[in-house]
Amino acid sequence: MQVIPEEVLRQRIGEDQAFAAVKRAFRALANGKVRQPAPMALDFPERRGEVHVKAAFIEGSPVFAIKVASGFLANTDEGIDSGSGLLVVHDARTGAPLAILADNGYLTDLRTGAAGALALDLLAPPRVRRLGLLGTGRQGRHQLRAMARVRTLEQVNVWSPTAERLSAFCEEMSAELSLPVTGAPSAEAALRNADVVVTTTPTRSPIVKLEWLVPHVTLIAVGADGSHKHEIETSVLKRADKVIADDWSQCIRMGEIHHAIVAHALELNRIHSELGKVLTGERSGREGDEMIVCDLTGVGAQDAAIAEHAWRTLCEPAQMV
Repeated sequence: MQVIPEEVLRQRIGEDQAFAAVKRAFRALANGKVRQPAPMALDFPERRGEVHVKAAFIEGSPVFAIKVASGFLANTDEGIDSGSGLLVVHDARTGAPLAILADNGYLTDLRTGAAGALALDLLAPPRVRRLGLLGTGRQGRHQLRAMARVRTLEQVNVWSPTAERLSAFCEEMSAELSLPVTGAPSAEAALRNADVVVTTTPTRSPIVKLEWLVPHVTLIAVGADGSHKHEIETSVLKRADKVIADDWSQCIRMGEIHHAIVAHALELNRIHSELGKVLTGERSGREGDEMIVCDLTGVGAQDAAIAEHAWRTLCEPAQMV
């Protein structure tokens, strides 16, 4: 069994590969070609920490993957990175483990950013005059990098509750992407008049209000990847013209759709589509000046697809038992 370290994965697997893998995952989901159990979660409130375990098999693949990803926010108080994790690639014929992708959470970050870019590509208007971003952590960076590859972003306004991190983020991403990334004094200021809103925070209390949003906004919700996380007021989903799930069965148990259903602000029959069905053309995406909310809770198929790509790129097929 091979062990592939983080530095090798970072050198060989990037945004383009992640975007292709995520498209494959969502197309397979839309076509009923994915086997994946519900995610498992383990919480560590004393460390503001959580661990997610996700697994999936894409039919026709020679391998399947099991992913463990953790986020311990208390680590940042000690100068330690908050995110970590790894993926284990198994032979789909024998079940034998073939490789450990010791990515330290990199592939999870990469595929999550790619899913946000796919949602943007499928649901947002061709011109994005202003993008409002909440959150300046690892995922905020990955979302912005990936989205800049599928759209020209004319202006990005960002908010974080930590002034030092906000300033560093804006300086870094402006230079890296050669576009204006400006810090906002409040979440409201970041989102006012934004054509696209992206949320990447771990908050458990909503910070996005309906009155801040323009009627044609594309809102891509990334942070609420558990039943306890909640970034968006349920009135936003109640008002939305279209609500899109990454995975219908998962979103009714966690994320923004889950909270809206519990609050009786959204009925199941108002979930317009899964993202994969928009990708395949089975369901419509944007049709004019609509308010669209896309709830990205993160699905195992994304992990299986990017893990397979990394395994095919970096490991010897002769390792198959």
